[in-house]
Amino acid sequence: MAALRKASTYSKMKVCPYTRISRKKNRAYIKVVPPQKIVKFTMGDPQLYNKGAFPHIITLITTEDIQIRHNALEAVRQNIHRKLDKDFPGQYYFKVLCFPHHIQRENKMLTGAGADRMQTGMQLSFGKCVGKAALLKKGHGILLLALANEKILVKTREYLKQVKPKLPCKTKTVYEFHKPEVQVISQEQ
Repeated sequence: MAALRKASTYSKMKVCPYTRISRKKNRAYIKVVPPQKIVKFTMGDPQLYNKGAFPHIITLITTEDIQIRHNALEAVRQNIHRKLDKDFPGQYYFKVLCFPHHIQRENKMLTGAGADRMQTGMQLSFGKCVGKAALLKKGHGILLLALANEKILVKTREYLKQVKPKLPCKTKTVYEFHKPEVQVISQEQ
């Protein structure tokens, strides 16, 4: 398998989202769509999250318009999920908020002696599919983590600091606290 280009060739580029996959194969420019690298989008305990058992919520937000490749999102997801599952099993809910729809293309160019006789250059330069990316606007959420207590909150902030270099953008973490709802049982006489 060929090596990936570095993310900076794509990440800051302003592009029109390309998601066109025709049902009729002969009309589609893209014949084969790259498979999704993100295995799971939700982890942890969603039932407890829906009941309000995790009052501490951290959201990782991008502070610029950006493309994030699916392999970068999967690397961040695996890293955080592995640490949370090892240290605090069943005491969190974790969700990847963005979905990679945009199909990235690359016009492969040969370099070296004799390369000019083997390629077409910019003629027919639509390119081959090399991956997928999520196109995010400034202020869009990347990850959501709902946690049971302050001890987990402190460790999770450390985990987020460790994975920030894996993302191609500047990010900030937003913390919210939701009071757990207390059910009042009325006594009828």
